[in-house]
Amino acid sequence: MFRSFFLAGFEGSTGYNRHGLWFDQVVATGHDKTVDEDYRQLAELDIHAARETIRWPLVDLRNGHYDFSTVEPFVEAARRHRVEVIWDLFHYGYPQNLDPWSDEFTNIFADYCYAVGRYIAQRTDGICAFTPVNEPSFMAYAAGEKGLFAPHATGRGWDLKVALTRAAIEGINALRAACPRARIINVDPLCRVSYPPDRPDLEEDARDFNERLVFQSWDMLCGRLLPELGGSRRHLDVVGINYYWTNQWELGGTAQDDGVIPPLSDDDPRRWNLGDLVRSVWSRYGGDVMITETSHIGEHRSRWLQEVAVEAEVLLLEEVPLRGVCLYPILGMPEWHDRDVWTPMGLWDPVSHHEPHGERLIHEPMLEALQAARHIDELHRAAQRRAASLRAKWIERREVTAE
Repeated sequence: MFRSFFLAGFEGSTGYNRHGLWFDQVVATGHDKTVDEDYRQLAELDIHAARETIRWPLVDLRNGHYDFSTVEPFVEAARRHRVEVIWDLFHYGYPQNLDPWSDEFTNIFADYCYAVGRYIAQRTDGICAFTPVNEPSFMAYAAGEKGLFAPHATGRGWDLKVALTRAAIEGINALRAACPRARIINVDPLCRVSYPPDRPDLEEDARDFNERLVFQSWDMLCGRLLPELGGSRRHLDVVGINYYWTNQWELGGTAQDDGVIPPLSDDDPRRWNLGDLVRSVWSRYGGDVMITETSHIGEHRSRWLQEVAVEAEVLLLEEVPLRGVCLYPILGMPEWHDRDVWTPMGLWDPVSHHEPHGERLIHEPMLEALQAARHIDELHRAAQRRAASLRAKWIERREVTAE
């Protein structure tokens, strides 16, 4: 699908955090000022694809007026350095005074998607790829259940999940109307829970989470759940899997001071490996899949990338249509709820947190792990050639049948 198997993900969250303060991670990481240099460095590392965010609140001036001045530098840098982009259209932040549960929200979002689709299509020669709503399941939990982001609701997680998925479906329709060749990558976290050995009464709860709850947004997008929303397998298109070391935990575990339940340890026998998780998604939906976010922190970064690369290689050899792995975030970033706390998660970290657009240091062990995985690009290209050959044969058979 993309020119390189590994993609770089630039953290682009916007919105109002748990304290009601506006945050913009594109600015916080300095990427708004360094995008051209960032893309040049990616190209030098043979990374030719990226995930970026079009910040809806900065583009949509309401009443059908749009200002793409904050998007233009990214489009130009992508063209200059031949970086293919997956454009996130709604990464938590949305225009003020909109009610996410309203029909107006869905209609305004669809209009915005159409405008973005036209803008990108007119300026892109190759693939046009979009993520309409980033992580609807996580946003439903964080913003609709726990009040961590706007609209700061509690106890309305399911309602928000439905509303976000409805908006995504209408947004996809609008994107395809504006850009018929668009590919849609629907991104959501893939999580898995286990029950404690001494709590067999939680076994059914764990099974329900793992086999039903975690798939609800994708199931709505493809029309299996709430088909009245208008979803279909074509709407789902590419299934984008976000997976971090924190994505597996124990039900009933003791929360830390920040409210987070610690993840299962690496050697916990209940922990599924990444390959099995990807297979579970592919067997459920078929079609193309991607790992759209994955990373670890600090000294664990290189080991994590090595493990991801091994699992990806096995999947490609099994001919699972894994279309890429996005290293996300590629730049170290501050926390959403505390701008002074930085997490070293990327391939590059800023020397000064006060000037993130200044000098950056590359994390050498992670770079070495990336370079050691270069051979996966050839497996990826071979998979693309096989897919193209199968498509050509299918079209030929269809034409013969029609005659």
